[in-house]
Amino acid sequence: MAHTVCLIPGDGIGPEVAEAARAVIDAAGASIEWILLPAGAAAAEEYGEVLPAMTLDAISTHQVALKGPVTTPIGKGFASVNVQLRKKLNLYAAVRPVRSMPGVKTRYDDVELVVIRENTEGLYSGIENEITDGVVTSLKVATRKACTRIARFAFNYARERERNRVTVFHKANIMKVSDGLFLECARAVHEQEASNVTYDELIIDNGCMQLVRDPSPFDILLLENLYGDVVSDLCAGLVGGLGVVPGANIGDDCAVFEAVHGSAPDIAGKDLANPLALIMSGVMMLNHIGQIEAADRIKDAYNAVLAEGNTQERTRDIGGTGGTKAFTQALIRRIEAG
Repeated sequence: MAHTVCLIPGDGIGPEVAEAARAVIDAAGASIEWILLPAGAAAAEEYGEVLPAMTLDAISTHQVALKGPVTTPIGKGFASVNVQLRKKLNLYAAVRPVRSMPGVKTRYDDVELVVIRENTEGLYSGIENEITDGVVTSLKVATRKACTRIARFAFNYARERERNRVTVFHKANIMKVSDGLFLECARAVHEQEASNVTYDELIIDNGCMQLVRDPSPFDILLLENLYGDVVSDLCAGLVGGLGVVPGANIGDDCAVFEAVHGSAPDIAGKDLANPLALIMSGVMMLNHIGQIEAADRIKDAYNAVLAEGNTQERTRDIGGTGGTKAFTQALIRRIEAG
């Protein structure tokens, strides 16, 4: 039975990588009916808003989306589409699996961890005011409800996937009330609901140092919003960059799967973009909707293509000389060959 999926191509390289992901997912035999929907700068030009109501309504109705990267202006312009999606659809859990990829050489060979980030509050609440000339305040929001909810999600994720350790990165030595509440809620959920999972805490600056020294001991990292955004990109750097890391934003009712890299307008339309991150996000999406066999076919295909080391079938960011289309076709050939 076909599952309806909202496909949001996004901006810059978004349409290229979204089309690649769609082609690979279809080639794997997934039973998907795609709905193409606008968001981002291109949507603003056509519809007058970066996140049209039709897009939100469709995701709410069909409950799952695959989204390409969208542009977010720095310091001015429209609000982040990603933040709007998370808030309006209550996608409170960002999930970013990070693992060493075959054939992608980095200084580490054994990274296998998951970053789970609270997605709806903290400094990303966007409550900022200029209280007088040259003085700006930014309000960090932490609620017991949201802190407990993300802790419960992390421990449930650990149990369901037979993972053994949850580590909270925090700065409660300085932000004793807000980060203190995050720790209090994580400890309570661990003690009351998940005492069989190992739990520990690290001050975030120490945690980042430990990650770059040796990431192998870490399993699941649980962080509030801003810390999770920064640390998830740091972890991507351990395995080859944002081009090889998928992402998901999950709530109780909806889930949006996305590449975590930017829209890279400087290389848009040049057949240079790496579609792997969005394809891997598509694998997460297929697992989420229960199409496990198609997900496994795609995962086996990109593992095999990367391991073979044919530079003509890789994009430049992961050591190749090929482009978006060459990599996509290599994956499709591998899938069709079984």
